Amino acid sequence: MIASSSLIRAAVTLALTAAACSAQAQSQPAVIFDMGGKFDKSFNESAYRGVERWKQETGKNYLEFEISNDTQRVQAIRRMAERGASPIISVGFAQASALEQVAKDFPKTQFAIVDAKVNLPNVQSLLFKEHEGSYLVGAMAVLASKTGKVGFVGGMDIPLIRKFQCGYEQGAKATNPKAEVFSNMTGTTSSAWNDPTRGSELAKAQFAKGSDVVFAAAGGTGSGVYQAAKDAGKLAIGVDSNQNHLQPGTMLTSMVKRVDVAVYNVLKGWKPGVSELGLKEGGVDYAADQHNAKLLTPALKAKVEAIKADIVTGKVKVVDFMASGSCKY
Repeated sequence: MIASSSLIRAAVTLALTAAACSAQAQSQPAVIFDMGGKFDKSFNESAYRGVERWKQETGKNYLEFEISNDTQRVQAIRRMAERGASPIISVGFAQASALEQVAKDFPKTQFAIVDAKVNLPNVQSLLFKEHEGSYLVGAMAVLASKTGKVGFVGGMDIPLIRKFQCGYEQGAKATNPKAEVFSNMTGTTSSAWNDPTRGSELAKAQFAKGSDVVFAAAGGTGSGVYQAAKDAGKLAIGVDSNQNHLQPGTMLTSMVKRVDVAVYNVLKGWKPGVSELGLKEGGVDYAADQHNAKLLTPALKAKVEAIKADIVTGKVKVVDFMASGSCKY
């Protein structure tokens, strides 16, 4: 009877383990896109491309949700966790507090967040060295400028966007110490990510002051900046995704942030902790394609590649606004 009971307990244990493994194997990942939606032609869309690449390669499906207002974040993440999704990827820093709250309630579920750091054992935080990529396009801006005056239009006025701005200013001033950099933020609420009209107004104001190249780090708002540059015969620089195709011929380049690669890597093999991607890791870069080929002269490209190499080797140190709390360089 003792042997029989032991065998029964062992069989039950094996059955439960097998059921747990089966459930884990069948669990779908989930992606929660933030304000602006998965087709914002920028940040969210880059994440979308990453998860779609995973889907095409594996033949597996995923759950998704697009945040349309600030109050939905906790509920959306919690709903995915309750459905057994894992890993659950939150796209954007604005979801950090919501994810942290839910992750504590579901300690066995794997979570990931883009652009924020959440210190929990079941969370992978995906960060980027945006200041390095912004430094590069700042250098490109003044190299392409005929006036020595360039502009920056940010989205929501938050430390992350100041990080872009600070890197851009450093690259511009290091390349041309006499350069002028005009900077404006679109707003202080999440609506600043999707206001093309305001983006156009800010770009036009900078053009009126003599700027002839403007970098937009503003999500969907950037489309207004790019249109204004096209209309004025000026140059614009895109962000996050390669946006050169949006206004071909007047897009000098795009500061590419490989959110797609980061999200794809999570789906291929989630791991807790912090992953930070810069120029050296291929996490940020500038975009060169057929749409801006005529603008990137061999001389300009050679100078930018030399600057890029100096950042990768550490010869050039780019100040990180979020790490230092200021833009002193």
